[in-house]
Amino acid sequence: MPILASLLAAIIPMVLYLYIIWRMDKYEREPLKAVLQHFMWGALGAIGFALAGDAFLSYQFEKVIVDPSTLSLVETILVAPFVEEITKGIFLVFTVASLKFDNLTDGLVYGGAIGLGFGMTENFLYFLSYGTTFHTWVALVIIRSGFSAVMHCIATATFGAFLGTAKFSPPVLKVSLPFVGLITAMFIHFLWNFSVSFESTYTFGFIFLFGIVVAFILVFRSTLRKERKIIVEELQEEVENKFIPDSYISILSTQRRRRTGWISEELRKDFIKVAVKLAFRKTQYKHSLGKNRQFYSNEVTKYRGIIQEIIARSLEPIKD
Repeated sequence: MPILASLLAAIIPMVLYLYIIWRMDKYEREPLKAVLQHFMWGALGAIGFALAGDAFLSYQFEKVIVDPSTLSLVETILVAPFVEEITKGIFLVFTVASLKFDNLTDGLVYGGAIGLGFGMTENFLYFLSYGTTFHTWVALVIIRSGFSAVMHCIATATFGAFLGTAKFSPPVLKVSLPFVGLITAMFIHFLWNFSVSFESTYTFGFIFLFGIVVAFILVFRSTLRKERKIIVEELQEEVENKFIPDSYISILSTQRRRRTGWISEELRKDFIKVAVKLAFRKTQYKHSLGKNRQFYSNEVTKYRGIIQEIIARSLEPIKD
């Protein structure tokens, strides 16, 4: 098949998945530029280091495994999950250290973006290498776009979710959760690769992947419900201090915030953005220590001041 066809078949589904995941984050969407940076790490950086790591470990196994089919199986079900989840996830370790990394949803979005970028490049290489006829190419596009790349997305998103949880957890969990998350990501990758390596377990592989997709969606929805609860609870203090009208809270936490008429239209988007950030910064302040706690304290003060300015502007009489 032409290179252009393989390139488009690799790019279009992954970009569509990326857009869907980004849009799923309803309350405080991550900057699209940052999401694309993670996507490109998966597509270029992670894949490059993974190829080097795979080659190094495969060379070591070649010294003790003579049979080519056995070596190929070991590379697929052991080497690939181990190396690739590390190279994909290492970027998330630096991301989560940022003070702007907020919560579980951030880990899901950024991790998913890395996995999709990785899947895009891997798919392109597979389409070029193994799509020797039109029928095999189409089959590869369907299977890898609908399943293998999705696995990469969910595996790395899982690691990201554990990192997000660890950031605002007690010290013991800050250390243990990242390792648990990485092992879980490797296990998801291992189980998928293992199941599709044998004809007798192929069906199990597709059932398994369907199950983790459903689990991913449920976790994302649960996280959004938690964020909604944070918005309602953390902004009650602002209502009590008369910084925010009580009627705005129920609007902020539902789709009604997208409607017009409840606040001046020129202020609506700014108010939503700042109010949501204030709610998240307040809960992050409660779960932080040291310099992080001071950072979030300053953030709370900053966004509270901006909220007061917006509300004051919304109450100004309309000038003729």
